[in-house]
Amino acid sequence: MDRTGQIAVIFVSQRTLNDDQGYAEAAEAMDALAARQPGYCGVDSARGADGLGITISWWADEASAVAWRAHPEHAAIRERGRAEWYSRYEVAVAEVGRSYGWVNGS
Repeated sequence: MDRTGQIAVIFVSQRTLNDDQGYAEAAEAMDALAARQPGYCGVDSARGADGLGITISWWADEASAVAWRAHPEHAAIRERGRAEWYSRYEVAVAEVGRSYGWVNGS
């Protein structure tokens, strides 16, 4: 998929051991909510056994990414994450200047 020109919101987080079920439910709800927002282009996410996670949400433009950050339900979950689910996190936002991929055809 060509992501050239899209906005990548890169979220790197360290999970606590608190409330795995609540976290999973909130993550699923936020994935579904994000997918309904204008400008949403997808998400990729991975988390290691040590709790370190990287999630990249993809947006058509800066305005769409900013609107997602400001969404009231997202803001509420972000506050809950700070209080319960993360020991730290950082966010980087970047415009993709070039994009390419490969798929094994076998």
